[in-house]
Amino acid sequence: MEGASARHDVFQAVADPTRRQMLRLLADREMPVTAISGHFPMTRTAVSKHLRILSDAGLVKARKVGRETRYRFQPEPLLELKRWLSYYERFWDNKLSALKHFVETADRGGPADDRRDDKQT
Repeated sequence: MEGASARHDVFQAVADPTRRQMLRLLADREMPVTAISGHFPMTRTAVSKHLRILSDAGLVKARKVGRETRYRFQPEPLLELKRWLSYYERFWDNKLSALKHFVETADRGGPADDRRDDKQT
């Protein structure tokens, strides 16, 4: 990493399963770090580091309420991830279409059934 102040991107932020779990936790409500910490088997300092990475990526927003810091989910940066993934959907769609065609052809006694007959003789 370039330095302690290097900004994290959305891909780095969501790469960690703990951070993804934190985003799910914050999806429905704002929470203080003490409440978030209660959901994870790690120190509050470790939770704060994860939250800082999420904050640097713009995925959570912190605000002070009295002496506590509360975090809330900011979904907008996930659009970058969605756009990136949408490019690759065409590959998944092509594979699913090919599988569907294969299964439908096999059900009608098409080429897949012919291959099975060849192996049995």
